[in-house]
Amino acid sequence: MASFDIVCEVNMQEVTNGVDQAMREIGNRYDFRGSNCKISLDKDRFSLMITADDEYKMQTTIDILLTKLIKRSVPVKSLIYGSTEPTGKLLKKEITVQQGLSKEQSKKINLYIKSTKIKVQSQVQNDSIRVNGKKKDDLQTLMKNIKDQSFDFDIQFTNYR
Repeated sequence: MASFDIVCEVNMQEVTNGVDQAMREIGNRYDFRGSNCKISLDKDRFSLMITADDEYKMQTTIDILLTKLIKRSVPVKSLIYGSTEPTGKLLKKEITVQQGLSKEQSKKINLYIKSTKIKVQSQVQNDSIRVNGKKKDDLQTLMKNIKDQSFDFDIQFTNYR
């Protein structure tokens, strides 16, 4: 029986490299001279903390970060933005990097799989979904359909057997 897993995984090394490149560019830009803009990465919590002087610099910092992450093939759909919090003279925003599928996201994917009427079984396993089927052609068709479906989160396929 053939199977594959549907997951949401981000390579944290690429995120680290993207943050380093963004910080280098912020340090070199003329419009950021003398500002307190920075991006800090917490690898344990899979989150980014962006600190900026004002809303314009906050948005510019996020744009620079997204540009660097896209160049490093990090899916930006896997970033979950928090609210902007004023702390004294600075603004802070936390961005969480999603690792794994939530229950609601798994439910959306399962409903979509059932709506396709392809003869496969799917089951949720912690933060991924295992899809089993008798024919590899059915699984490949389902993969193509899921890729074509635009979910508001990022998904990858692993363990294709």
